[in-house]
Amino acid sequence: MKHRIVHTLQKYLLNPPIKLALVVGLPLPGYALLETKGRKTGKPRRTPVGDGRIGNQFWLVAEHGMKAGYVRNIERNPHVRLKLRQGLRYHWHTGAAHLLSDDDPCERQRWLATQLPRSAGNARAVRLFGTELLSIRIDLGD
Repeated sequence: MKHRIVHTLQKYLLNPPIKLALVVGLPLPGYALLETKGRKTGKPRRTPVGDGRIGNQFWLVAEHGMKAGYVRNIERNPHVRLKLRQGLRYHWHTGAAHLLSDDDPCERQRWLATQLPRSAGNARAVRLFGTELLSIRIDLGD
C-alpha cells in the first residue's frame, strides 16, 4: 500500500517539475537526471535522483528497490547516462550501473552523507518514503 501511494505521488506530483527543471538546465543543487533504456521499448527513460557523485562513481539508493522501473531497466541494460551539474551547467556522462543487493543501503546513505553533506536531506526522504531500499553504483566513463 505504501509503495503504491508514494509511487503515485512521485510519478504525478513530485518528479515532473524536478525532471522538467533538469531537462531545461535549471540549476537544482543536490539533483541529477538518470537516463536508462526502457526494458520493453528501448526508449530513453529519465528519472530525477539525488546527486551522489563521488569522483568517477555515482551512488544512489533506490527507495523501491526492484519495484522501481528504472532499476528494472538497469537490470536489463546497465548502460546509463547521467545529467550532472558542473558549476551552473549540466553535462551528460555515460556509465555502467551495478545493482548491489549485498550492500547495506542505510549504511551506504550514512557513508554518502559523510562524503556529500548535501545528500543528507535526500537520504532522509528515501528512508521515509522507501519500501525496499537498494544500493546502486554507477561507474562513470567520462
